[in-house]
Amino acid sequence: MKSLYSRIAYLLGIILLTSACAPTGAGLQPAPVPVVAIPAAPAPEATPPAATPTPEQIAQRAGQPFGRRDDVQHFIREMSARHGFNPAQLQALFDRVQVRPSIIAAMDRPAEAKPWYEYRTIFLNPQRIRGGVEFWRTHAATLARAEQVFGVPPEIVVAIIGVETQYGGNMGRHRVLEALATLAFDYPRRADFFRKELEAFLLLTRAEGVDPLTLRGSYAGAMGWGQFMPTSYQNYAVDFDGDGRRDLWRNPRDAIGSVANYFRQHGWRPGEPVVVPARVGGTAYADLITRRLTTPPTDSVASLQAQGVAPLTPVDGARAALLLELQGRAGPEHWLAFHNFYVITRYNRSQLYAMAVYQLSREIRERYVRS
Repeated sequence: MKSLYSRIAYLLGIILLTSACAPTGAGLQPAPVPVVAIPAAPAPEATPPAATPTPEQIAQRAGQPFGRRDDVQHFIREMSARHGFNPAQLQALFDRVQVRPSIIAAMDRPAEAKPWYEYRTIFLNPQRIRGGVEFWRTHAATLARAEQVFGVPPEIVVAIIGVETQYGGNMGRHRVLEALATLAFDYPRRADFFRKELEAFLLLTRAEGVDPLTLRGSYAGAMGWGQFMPTSYQNYAVDFDGDGRRDLWRNPRDAIGSVANYFRQHGWRPGEPVVVPARVGGTAYADLITRRLTTPPTDSVASLQAQGVAPLTPVDGARAALLLELQGRAGPEHWLAFHNFYVITRYNRSQLYAMAVYQLSREIRERYVRS
């Protein structure tokens, strides 16, 4: 009996040992561990765009300092990281700058919204023409040198300064920093543009050693005799009298050189026409009228003539032109505008502005030559 039990025990041990050594797939598998899906961490929530403030909200902010606003704090941090500005100094600066709703109101009612026959009278009047002749006489040598260096006729430079500031008599009453801050932070429609201008203004005043709180300009932040925006000041202002500074606020010589340089850099072509009056006929011309000047003209005068547009002054048929229609007091006026007209619109995108500059320049030149 004992040997029988010994044999049974021996056989059971063999069976257990064989089971333990079997391949994994040969015997019973352990119960699988359930796999629980772990949700991915949520992506950081994007900062929602700032809501467009209503006129009522902007009016309530009138006179409030910018310094403690979150968007301004973010701008201060950016200026410190990107350009090495002292945050405390910028903070002190923006604590002294206030929201000006009147600036936004002015942006929403530009003079260029007027019809041509009303807009024209703002700039083509005896006072501005006389002022242009006197400015030319006073700065004849500088204007002549600017034409020699940059190829831009004196009358165009004089007319620009006359339209912009009445020959330095009205360079604007708004603090530039306040205007740019108001538009950068409370004018969402063009906030990106004005934030870049605000950045450029702070860089400019630091480079030129000027207190940014002292400078005044237009409601859009344009500055000096020629009303340059800060980025234009950075890119096109020149030290035309060699005194080591580019001063467009107090130095008309620098202003003359800078306006002429602006035109040259934007492609002014010496000796070429600007615009000529035209007559239209038929119906095809209506589709040729240019409403917005976004690119230089490409259609030839000859091709426009074939579609019912006739220049009233002799002009090369191969010259590129575009058709303008302006609202005169007695009805539509039609003009053929050339490359140099397009260049004037790089100073201000309005067709009315460019036409006013051109016509004022003609009046000033005629009076200057006769005097």
